Amino acid sequence: MSLTHPFARMRRIGILLPALLVVAIGVLGPWLAPMSSTSPVGGSFQSVDPGHPLGTDVLGRDVLARVLTGGRTLILQALIATVLGSAAGLMIGVWSGMTRRRRLSASVLRGVDAVAAFPALLLLLLLAAGMPGDDAVLAAAIALVSVPFSVRVNRECTMRLAATDYAREAQARGDGALERVRHDILPGLIPVALAEAGVRFVAATQLAATAGFLGLGAGAPAANWGRMVRENSGGLAENPLPVLVPALLLVVLAVSIALALDRVSDPRMPLGRGSEVLA
Repeated sequence: MSLTHPFARMRRIGILLPALLVVAIGVLGPWLAPMSSTSPVGGSFQSVDPGHPLGTDVLGRDVLARVLTGGRTLILQALIATVLGSAAGLMIGVWSGMTRRRRLSASVLRGVDAVAAFPALLLLLLLAAGMPGDDAVLAAAIALVSVPFSVRVNRECTMRLAATDYAREAQARGDGALERVRHDILPGLIPVALAEAGVRFVAATQLAATAGFLGLGAGAPAANWGRMVRENSGGLAENPLPVLVPALLLVVLAVSIALALDRVSDPRMPLGRGSEVLA
């Protein structure tokens, strides 16, 4: 066991490495861009050459510079939306799964269901249209559309954990709600919450890219991986890299995180007293 454990940890890190690389490119890229991402440097859709390793885009701008500068806002929006949505989903889900105020809990859940009833993209468009060009509003909108699923997942797991014998014993001996959450609920909920947050991050990234594709958030000439796909789709035959590179980065990010989640949420890796209930 002790011999294989370090190798298992290295394997999990190796699976997540591509996602970390994409995040690093997105966050650090603007500092690494070799030239301006908004100024034309040649003709439209020029092919690869020594001065422009990925060629140029529809307006003759350097594709490498736009790839390096086009991911920061998108990834930060996804990260902020994931943190906000997961935190809200965890708190509401745990509370609604443990509270004895069933009527209040039902009312809150009806409100959550009302948000979930709207198509995510439509709700995103409505919220973002109120304050066009505001990336913070877009991140908040992505967080809002992610909350209902998070609430439902965390609530169901909390109810299962709260119904276990040891959780009922803790309640019978007078343990407080916070103590029961800490010792009887969170240890079993952590793997699920981590997996759910990972899924939310992938979904948030895709929504942020879709928003960029639709022209929401900061407008042109600011680079955005989603907008790059739309702007350059007409030049696929001449230079496909302005479309393929940002699209590939988004795919690698999603697939790498999905594979890593399979490891993190493995029920054979208990994290505490309640984890065996979810196995």
